[in-house]
Amino acid sequence: MLLDQAEADRLRGELAIEAAGIGTFDWDLVTGELSWDERLLEVFGYADGGFDRTIEAFLARIHPEDLTAVSAAVRTAVDECGDFATVYRVRLPDGTTRWVSARGRVLCDTDGRAARVLGAAHDVSGHPAAGGGVAAVLEAMPAAFYSLDGDWRFTHLNAEAERLLGRPRDQLLGECLWDAFPAAVNSVFEASYRRAVETGRPVTFTAHYPEPLHGWYELRAWPTAEGLSVYFLDVTERHRAQEEVRRAAERLAVVAQVGRELAGTSVAQVLTGRLPGLVVPRLADGCIVSVLDDHGSPAAVGSAAADPGRGQLLADYARARLAALQSIAPVADALRTGEAVVLSGAEAVDLAPAGPARALLARVAPRWMAWLPLRGRGQSLGLMTLLFDSPAPPSGADVAAAREVADRAGLALATARSHLRTRELAEQLQRSLLTAPPQPDHCEIAVRYLPATRAAAVGGDWYDAFLQRDGATTLVIGDVVGHDSVAAAAMGQLRGLLRGIATSTDAGPAGVLSRLDDSMALLAVDTLATAVVARLEQSPGELAREVTRLRWSNAGHPPPVVVRADGRVEVLAALRADLLLGVGTGGPRQESVIPLAAGDTVLLHTDGLVERRGDDLDRGLDRLRVALAELAGLPLTEMCDALLDRLVGRVQTDDVAVLAVRLHPHDGPRPPEAGPGSVPARS
Repeated sequence: MLLDQAEADRLRGELAIEAAGIGTFDWDLVTGELSWDERLLEVFGYADGGFDRTIEAFLARIHPEDLTAVSAAVRTAVDECGDFATVYRVRLPDGTTRWVSARGRVLCDTDGRAARVLGAAHDVSGHPAAGGGVAAVLEAMPAAFYSLDGDWRFTHLNAEAERLLGRPRDQLLGECLWDAFPAAVNSVFEASYRRAVETGRPVTFTAHYPEPLHGWYELRAWPTAEGLSVYFLDVTERHRAQEEVRRAAERLAVVAQVGRELAGTSVAQVLTGRLPGLVVPRLADGCIVSVLDDHGSPAAVGSAAADPGRGQLLADYARARLAALQSIAPVADALRTGEAVVLSGAEAVDLAPAGPARALLARVAPRWMAWLPLRGRGQSLGLMTLLFDSPAPPSGADVAAAREVADRAGLALATARSHLRTRELAEQLQRSLLTAPPQPDHCEIAVRYLPATRAAAVGGDWYDAFLQRDGATTLVIGDVVGHDSVAAAAMGQLRGLLRGIATSTDAGPAGVLSRLDDSMALLAVDTLATAVVARLEQSPGELAREVTRLRWSNAGHPPPVVVRADGRVEVLAALRADLLLGVGTGGPRQESVIPLAAGDTVLLHTDGLVERRGDDLDRGLDRLRVALAELAGLPLTEMCDALLDRLVGRVQTDDVAVLAVRLHPHDGPRPPEAGPGSVPARS
């Protein structure tokens, strides 16, 4: 059977290799296993065994004088995923020497990492040029190589070393390394070279050499009997590429962090306090953020410097330029056009108006400056000024990243201002509906309302107090579901409906709530709300005995609380609260009645006073009970303020409304601390 063409080509290749005496090798860089065929085992003197398939077994046969050159050639090929060709001596176990010529190719994986080395080698001991093979390999090697004697004097350089060092070999041979390249003294170069010589172990490191070379180099230095051999590569471009990748990742990280950090920023002081520290030192060596008010005047400023010793100087400059900010030409250009302006530090000083700010900028002495407007919703709301100390101007990528940061800051500022205006509008709407309560002679009424600290979080909490036609005082506390202007508007509807029902019918609390349910259904008021309606009632006999009845009905709301004159606190939660308003118009609602005496206090409140995230209502009511017991002896208004301070504090996530009533004796004048009596005129 005849061989096919592929098989014939393979056989012909094998016969040619065998005739030439060529052996092959395969080095797996992942597992470390080195495979040789029988011919190569014979060339290296391992035909009778002893080869353990490791790179160390190969290196053990290399002549010590050739080891540096061979290692350098292979290492260069591995680093660059390239080819190598080298000639070297092999010392056999019987003491004889062979010259070997080898060629190899490095294979890389899909990620560009060296994974395998394939090659071939053959004995060239009889070749007339074999003796000069090592020198020829060193000269042709793509990596730079030089050797030093024990006094650090150059003894050999190849052509690539001449090129990278910028000096011909006839000038360097015999010259001391530290004299030829003085910047290496007291640097990582000297420390690494001396460590290699002192320890007898090779060193590998990457370092930058300043002018006149001004480059990054990867070096491997081997101690030898004569001194030191050094192999090095110019990796400046690789370092620049890696640095640019790092810078790009850092720029993206800064932009992302700015977006996260500025989310929810509500005031200019917070923006100026956070942003400079996010930008420095990752985007610039210094940063100033100035925020303008609604009229375009500077309202706040903040700064940060990479050099702590320059931080106060930069802060002084930032404050000094505030008054004349928009008269600085690059600032005016950036604010007017919405584009970034980049100038040298010298130009920036020249364009600064004469005065303290100009003198301070000259002392700060940046190499470059960039001005970027904080744009939000079509207008410039502030300015970010960056300062750079590098000799080269900021790159286009640096400016683009800074522009992204400035745009995000501007949007955060615009959003915060919009939320603030919305909040103020909603709060004004809500407060306009929460009118001052009446002050009948026998009772004092105090009200408090705190909007949530979140932007635009005002909502449906309300209180109300008014007289019905029969002279009874009606108290109302309520909470519409939701926290926005829609909830505030719904609250206004319910409050108006409830007032109209109560003042036109003299109905009791349960009747008022039942009719409010009916009205909501008829008028398609699509909302849910909780409420307590209470009524202070007295018959002529009760008036003589200074007894007042508190009648109330609860539609799914936190229960009323009574603080007795002797300090006892009662939570009026004996009966289960009825359904929320807006759920439906089922059966009649429940009412409860208890007697009150002079000196007693009734407290109605919304859930924001007692509820906390992760906590239940009962624990909140317990906190309220303890606080009221301790504050019961205070005047009513002071008690309300102290209660809010203790249970709410400065930050709350929900609106809080409080209505408190304290009964005073009927047989004497109204106490001065209760204020003047105030009741509507009757027709």
